[in-house]
Amino acid sequence: MSLPDSPEFLAGVIEGFYGPPWSHAERLQAFAWLRAAGLNTYVYAPKDDLHHRAHWREPYNAEDGGRLAALVHEARRHGLRFVYALSPGLDLRPGDPADLALLRRRGEQLLAFGIEHFALLFDDIPERFDTGSIASVHCSTTNHFFLWLREQLPTVRLAFCPTPYCGRMAERGVGEPGYLEAVGRELLPEIDVFWTGPEIISRELTVAHVHKVAGKLRRQPLIWDNLFANDYDGRRFFCGPYTGRSSALPGAVRGLLLNPNTEFPLNFVALHTLGAYVRDPAAYEPRAAYLAALRAWWPHFATVGAPLAWEDFVLFGDCYYLPYEDGPEAAALFERVRAALTAKPAPAVRAQIGRLRDFCARLTELKDRPLFYALSRRAWELREELDLLDRYLASSARLVASDFHLPGTYRGGFVPRLQRLLAPQPDGGFAPPP
Repeated sequence: MSLPDSPEFLAGVIEGFYGPPWSHAERLQAFAWLRAAGLNTYVYAPKDDLHHRAHWREPYNAEDGGRLAALVHEARRHGLRFVYALSPGLDLRPGDPADLALLRRRGEQLLAFGIEHFALLFDDIPERFDTGSIASVHCSTTNHFFLWLREQLPTVRLAFCPTPYCGRMAERGVGEPGYLEAVGRELLPEIDVFWTGPEIISRELTVAHVHKVAGKLRRQPLIWDNLFANDYDGRRFFCGPYTGRSSALPGAVRGLLLNPNTEFPLNFVALHTLGAYVRDPAAYEPRAAYLAALRAWWPHFATVGAPLAWEDFVLFGDCYYLPYEDGPEAAALFERVRAALTAKPAPAVRAQIGRLRDFCARLTELKDRPLFYALSRRAWELREELDLLDRYLASSARLVASDFHLPGTYRGGFVPRLQRLLAPQPDGGFAPPP
């Protein structure tokens, strides 16, 4: 039996990012992709959907509620577990019977929509209450909701997101010292606990790390994996393979859920490589899975003109690989360009730059317009940088000019100016540049 077929193991996507939530149509497409990838779970948790976070006490109106019920029905039709998450921590009144009653009221409506699994999230919220332990308040609220849900639906499953949800946060005492240990003691053992790994965006997830966390939580964690999340940097997206996770990891956790790119059309490779990993972790090879997923994604890049070149598509994908690494083709191009800057002329390098620049330009011809709109600003920036480099390599001068790269309009604006005030240091800290 493959892991996604196990009734207990959750494998899929958690729509848990900041930014515009996916549309109803995009979620339906996500269900089809999840099913095709052999995954089994979708978690509804978009941070900037008012129903999820800011207005967690308010019930759905008839129109929005009908749309949600239809979405739940479609998830079930695709064989997916639909998990609905609420995030009450921004303004939860500790121990307030009125808030607990409103939480149950939301639960009643959601159960009526056909939802059978839930989550309560206490991430990214104020870390202190005026009185009492923050961990105890979170646990007692979650326990109350879980016990009430079990009375309504004995098969319900509930997940909990702690305020310190990665190793670095726990080490810094986010929430309060001993928060995770308190969760281990006080949270009912049937409730799952989300965890992102040693970091918010974890380059690696090892069994040793997971076992250490499980010892504190007194249960295996449920992984909320931010490897592909891009809401923290709108200039990037990630279409590389699911990687950096031990082949033994699935046996040490309650599930693997990707928090994906904010822009729905850019998640094809992420979901399909996760599916390949979960189906057979021991045989999984990231680069092979990446190329296979790219090949399956390739039809979405049909144009109104001549076909794009496959090798240029692979290079383009390698330019937007993963948070901590470029794909090998992009990494090799970077090194060739860097070497050429001091050894002009460079016809071979310029030819490769030109092909990639032209690929970016021709994305305007994509028939799949939502895909183009998701790519356009990133591809435009890449195209501009390639054009500037090509101008420099083509010139014998030490300095080159460009009508499209002028002070104030190129790399300009208030935020870039702020970013130049502190420079990142090798140890991860920041300091004024020398």
